[in-house]
Amino acid sequence: MSTGVGETRKIKYIATVNDEALPESIDPDWELEYIDIGNVEAGAGITGTATYRFEDAPSRARRRVRHGDVIISTVRTYLQAIAAIIEPQPNLIVSTGFAVIRPMLDKLDPGFCRYVLRDPSFLAEVERRSVGVSYPAINASDLAAIPVPFPPLDRQRAIADYLDRETAKLDAMVVAKERLLDLLAEKRRALITHAVTRGLNPAAPTKHSGIEWLGEIPKHWSVDRLKFHMNHIEQGWSPQCLNMPAGPDEWGVLKAGCVNGMAFDPDENKTLPPDLDPKPELEVVEGDVLMSRSNTVQLLGSTALVGTVRRKLILCDKLYRLHLNPKTIHKPYLVYLLRSPAGRFEFERDATGASNSMQNIGQDSVKNVWLPIPRLEEQIEIADFIRTQARRFDAISISAQGTVRLLKERRAALIAAAVTGAIDVEAAA
Repeated sequence: MSTGVGETRKIKYIATVNDEALPESIDPDWELEYIDIGNVEAGAGITGTATYRFEDAPSRARRRVRHGDVIISTVRTYLQAIAAIIEPQPNLIVSTGFAVIRPMLDKLDPGFCRYVLRDPSFLAEVERRSVGVSYPAINASDLAAIPVPFPPLDRQRAIADYLDRETAKLDAMVVAKERLLDLLAEKRRALITHAVTRGLNPAAPTKHSGIEWLGEIPKHWSVDRLKFHMNHIEQGWSPQCLNMPAGPDEWGVLKAGCVNGMAFDPDENKTLPPDLDPKPELEVVEGDVLMSRSNTVQLLGSTALVGTVRRKLILCDKLYRLHLNPKTIHKPYLVYLLRSPAGRFEFERDATGASNSMQNIGQDSVKNVWLPIPRLEEQIEIADFIRTQARRFDAISISAQGTVRLLKERRAALIAAAVTGAIDVEAAA
């Protein structure tokens, strides 16, 4: 691996790997804090832990960690799940899916270690040496054989101090921008919820809807179940498909994720095998209202309006297509309503399913959802208002997301330049 510096060392000569493990003889009631692969994110580090009695803990909960260690996921290495261990609780345990790198203090500074193991060239080398297509992994000995930049200890400490200062500034800017994105999302949700439950005229007299979670609504609105404004519900088809999006002229079956975002995403599909005949009657078209009937609680009932869409995309079994009465319901208004907390309340309440991650909602639950119903002209006015305001929020969000991306790229480039000696950190400081 070319690093751009004079001297390198393989990790195994300057750090130990997987020094400590829990013995099987440990007290079954001993309580541990556990970190699995899903608790570590690239760039963000450790995002959470789970508490277990040893007897109930996953069999992978075996690796002990200490202050100054760095944990690196050896499975699904493309996720770049790497985190520094800083002042851990004595009962912190990580999955055997991590390699625990422990610096030899007479050779490798822990601060420098946590940066050099985030160098993009090191991460690329980990992925290059991984084996497996859908579940790439690297064993600990191969990981330990990767060379990394190895300046003198005093230089390592100077680099770590410099990067601590500079990355803290960048991280603060990222946090500020991500907070702005959260506030924009909250503001957008609040605007939509108010518009679809209270209308656009703040002076309009109100009444109680008679539905606890809808609360007050304009006096001239009605409250009704969705089934009285719907002709029927259609459910799709889920054959065994190829695990890749369909080509421009191929038939594809939509995935439930096509309705997860604020807009319909036609790229969320899988290719229908050529030996299966398509079902053209299930092809989605512009103007369809689609709803997820099977998903996590947070995404169950996600609804989207199909915009411009290419041909040959089929409704899947995990989606409903709602056929509405155009004389009483404006489709964009209904979609905004069903995406609001007031519209989603019953989906989350009525979700069924044994799994904590995947839930289901039946057609009767959809049909019986309570809706506040303004006149059709007012529905159109509300939907147009929301669309205009949403574009403003989207423009600000896109700009902020671009800034976050650039800041993270700058952070990675700074780390790479510092640990490889491409910049003089003393002069830069």
